[in-house]
Amino acid sequence: MITLKVNGQDHALDIEPEMPLLWALRNEIGLTGTKYGCGIGQCGACTVMLDGKPVRSWSFTAAAAQGKTITTIEGLSEGGKPHPVQAAWVAEDVPQCGYCQSGQIMAAVALLAQKPKPTDADINTITNICRCGTYGRVRRAIHRAAGMKA
Repeated sequence: MITLKVNGQDHALDIEPEMPLLWALRNEIGLTGTKYGCGIGQCGACTVMLDGKPVRSWSFTAAAAQGKTITTIEGLSEGGKPHPVQAAWVAEDVPQCGYCQSGQIMAAVALLAQKPKPTDADINTITNICRCGTYGRVRRAIHRAAGMKA
């Protein structure tokens, strides 16, 4: 048994310890906002936060996540109100196909937690990949979210 604390709730799972965290979140807990993308942890569609830091959940085992606080895209909003990054994403019309957006948003939330007023160079440190190429809108949304109250 592995117990994962996800979005403030404990989940006791009867899974193999080497199961990727992504599959534990999606298939065992039912949180499908985190996406499977490239299968090697490069694209970032599987990004979640572990103790406030962004990680690629495809490359992280469920056992390694035990005892840590996991936040997924489903855990960002509070009281039905979107997180400022989610609100900025909507305001800037960021998504095109939208597949990578949960990972992009999680990476942006983590960046803003470390750098509340990021420069363009800071934003360039986000390594998530968007095949649709909405990077200009992502940048505007991050700057917009930096100006919002959390």
